[in-house]
Amino acid sequence: MKSLGCALILLLTPIAAHAEDTIASDRIIDAAIGDWNKDGKPDLALLVTMPPHDQADYEIGIYIYLRDKEHELLKLAADGPDKIWGRAEPDGIYGQEPSIAALPSGSIAITSQNDAIGRDRWHQTLTLAYRNSAFLVAGYSYDFRDNLEPGNSYSCDYNVLTGKVTKDDKILKADAKTISIQDWQDDIGQKACESSHR
Repeated sequence: MKSLGCALILLLTPIAAHAEDTIASDRIIDAAIGDWNKDGKPDLALLVTMPPHDQADYEIGIYIYLRDKEHELLKLAADGPDKIWGRAEPDGIYGQEPSIAALPSGSIAITSQNDAIGRDRWHQTLTLAYRNSAFLVAGYSYDFRDNLEPGNSYSCDYNVLTGKVTKDDKILKADAKTISIQDWQDDIGQKACESSHR
C-alpha cells in the first residue's frame, strides 16, 4: 500500500468532486484509507463540510474515491452531499463531531453524534459496503439516552441488506433494502428502529 504520507499530501490540495464544485482543503474534516473494492490498492473516503447554510445544524458530505484500474490515481466513485449531521468548527462544541473510519472488512463506518447539548444524547453509525459497483448502506446503528429520564433510552442495530433489526434485546424485522449512500435518508433507519427520536 502507498504510504499514509501520500494520502495526506492529497488531502492538502483541492480535490474536484464535480467539475463545478471544488472541495477546498480547509473543508476536509476527516478521512479514511482502505481497500473498498478489494483490488489490493488503497482508496480514500472523506467527510467534508458543506458551504454554510442559514441554520444552526451543519450538514457534512461524504466523498468516496477508488483507485483507477489503469492508473495510480484516485477517481470519485460516490458522493453524498448533506448526508451527515455534525459540527466541525475548530473551536466548536466537543461531542458533536462526525468521524469516518475504515473497518477491517473493507467497509466504511461513518459516525455522527450529539453527546454535548440538551437532554437528548445520541450516536449514529452508518456502515457502507461496496457491492456491484455501488456504495450501499449495509448497516445503521443508533443509540439514544435521555439525560433527564435515564429509563428512556435504547439502542438499535438495523442490517439494511437483510432487514434484521436488534432493538435492545429484541429481534425485530424490517424491510430489506438496497440503498446507495446517495439515496440514503436517516429516517429510513429511524423507521426501521421504530423510533421518533433524533
